[in-house]
Amino acid sequence: MNKRPYPNNRKGQPESIGDAVKDMLKSFNIEQKFHETNLINSWEQVMGVAIAKRTSKIYIKDKKLYVHLTSAPLRHELNMSKNKILVLLAKEFGSPIVNDVVLL
Repeated sequence: MNKRPYPNNRKGQPESIGDAVKDMLKSFNIEQKFHETNLINSWEQVMGVAIAKRTSKIYIKDKKLYVHLTSAPLRHELNMSKNKILVLLAKEFGSPIVNDVVLL
């Protein structure tokens, strides 16, 4: 009996760990939730330390990113730049994860 030590893809080549993880996320229908969690955890990296320090709460619901800010002037400034935030997030993750940003 010829057992292979690792799974193969359709081409008969070993499957990379990244591809195996992507396949697993898709099979369990948790790919979107994984990307959303990754976005939330990367908020400081994407937006910078100054904005992250003034962010009290961040979550995603119905493909909308809700960001609670402790600074009214910053909230106003970011409200003027919602499209820029969406572009930054899409660029960071390679595809749009959220459709809108709600600043509270």
